[in-house]
Amino acid sequence: MKVKFTIIVSAIVLILSLAAFKQEESKSDYMRLYDQLYLNFEQSVTRLHRYSIESNCKYDSLKQLIHQARMNLKPMDFWWRYVDPINYKLVNGPLPVEWETEVFEKYEKPYKRLGGGLTLAEIALNDGDTNALTDYIANLPESIKHFRADSVKRILDEPDHFALCNRLFILNLSTIYTTGFECPESTRILPELLEMLQTNQLITKAFEATFPERQYTAQYHQSFDSTIDFIKEQILTGYAGFNHFTFVSNYINPLYRINADYILKNKVRSASFVDYSINKEAKSIFDKNLYYGQNVKGVFLRVTDPVALKSIEDLGLMLFFDPILSGNNQRSCASCHMPEQYFTDTTRSSALQFNHAGNLARNTPSLINAEFNHLIMQDGKFYSLQDQALAVITNPLEMGCNKSDILKKVMSVKTYSKQLKQLCELTTQAQTPSLDHILSALTYYYSNHSKNSSDFELAMEQKQVLPKDAIKGFNLFMSKGQCATCHFLPHFNGVKPPYVGSEFEVLGVPDDTSFSKFGSDSGRYLINPATETAFAFRTGTLKNIAKTAPYMHNGVFKTLKEVMVFYNNGGGNGRGLNISNQTLSSDKLELTDEEMKQIIAFMECLTEPIAIKRPESLPVSSKKDLKNRKIGGDY
Repeated sequence: MKVKFTIIVSAIVLILSLAAFKQEESKSDYMRLYDQLYLNFEQSVTRLHRYSIESNCKYDSLKQLIHQARMNLKPMDFWWRYVDPINYKLVNGPLPVEWETEVFEKYEKPYKRLGGGLTLAEIALNDGDTNALTDYIANLPESIKHFRADSVKRILDEPDHFALCNRLFILNLSTIYTTGFECPESTRILPELLEMLQTNQLITKAFEATFPERQYTAQYHQSFDSTIDFIKEQILTGYAGFNHFTFVSNYINPLYRINADYILKNKVRSASFVDYSINKEAKSIFDKNLYYGQNVKGVFLRVTDPVALKSIEDLGLMLFFDPILSGNNQRSCASCHMPEQYFTDTTRSSALQFNHAGNLARNTPSLINAEFNHLIMQDGKFYSLQDQALAVITNPLEMGCNKSDILKKVMSVKTYSKQLKQLCELTTQAQTPSLDHILSALTYYYSNHSKNSSDFELAMEQKQVLPKDAIKGFNLFMSKGQCATCHFLPHFNGVKPPYVGSEFEVLGVPDDTSFSKFGSDSGRYLINPATETAFAFRTGTLKNIAKTAPYMHNGVFKTLKEVMVFYNNGGGNGRGLNISNQTLSSDKLELTDEEMKQIIAFMECLTEPIAIKRPESLPVSSKKDLKNRKIGGDY
């Protein structure tokens, strides 16, 4: 009986082994590589976890195991960051807690996401936070299991995913992987980068072997080889000397262009929210239409005729300078957003209140490039530019107009009435002119000033040469200055790849330059009350920063030098203000005066040329109290 049982067990084992062998044989080269790379990472996580719970584990040994796990994670990053960015944050999240409002969730209440994994584990190890360290490592084995799920493998079985994974990978090469955004030790940035690039070559070859109809061009492979050779040379120099400028302009942007051509040629389609904002027609990281942040046309979204668009712009221009939109007919949009001053007001820290009783609490932001944010205003209060415009027009402290009066006053002007009725025929949302048509004309007008390229962008396209100090400044910006960990290419704002959300930071901005008092403005907390959002403000663009002083949400700093010194000293905490949730590192950057000058020289190259046209006169209204309106208003 025992012999028969043994024979039966042996037969079952053999059958299962043959089945497993056949299953393995049926796998593609691509999936076999995925499984092998997953296994490598899983084993390193297991080793890390087992060692971390030993009573005599040593700091250096634990750190070495974290570093090994990070190296084994790098190949998986190509897939995981794309196929499931939410779960990826549990494996390698940059922050313990993030409050997210992504573009496809704009109309939902912000929600809390916890981060975990290797980056946070290493930070906790360095900080001596044993409780956090234990939690981050303990949760890792369970966090990675999701990436063996059938749902993930179904994505990888369809060839379209590869070019989209690759697109995000290339974008992150220019923003995340080289800046220290999620790598606690700068000395490890280039070795990890090289590991990613070299493994990516293996991944690409396995993909092409499995999907021979989806081959990349010889030019792409040659460009990728050259990129790896460049990184090998840079490793010899060390991260402090890494040439970010050459890396992005000569290697990464050309790779992006080839991959974009590949996506169009193969008619690649996506069903992922990760691709919600990115424009597949854009052939450059520095294309102004790389991603969509806002619908600047509003109700005129479907209008494409150039003549009609010019009419909408012309109407927006007139209304922008016309104080008819204010409660007292003395204040226009241009009163605070002065086009000649890059659509802000450089003469004061914040604008005068509508009733002259004092100044507003916040600095007037430039409207140029506002469309490249998913959330509008410094606290992210509004989802659309049109909502923001209406809020300003009806705010009793800003333009003070009753909502019910806006359309009546505008329609009392025969010229406006005629234009709006004609433009109304172009839309399907309303059969008669509405407030939405007015707001949409305004946003379309000023957004047309966001289409020009700066000297930096032209240099990235190899159409212009930047001064040496500016190039050095960009390299410092991306590395030692740590500026690029919050201000991401291409718009140097808080929108990072895949460009579906706007980031907020707590900097510890003071009320005065003597740092005697911390600012009282709660920022994002007013919109979404949470410990992490207190005193947080949306990371604004650095485009045209040299033209848009004063700086910070309250306009406390008058020069870029003051701003650089503030960051160099570790923000508010670095000056002793003791902000418990400051996201900016409190450590000094140790930038020299010369290095700060070089970073400023780079930022000056982000200035975009704008052409300003002012109305020669305002059209006449049939109402007596509207006949003496002044272009641009009185104050």
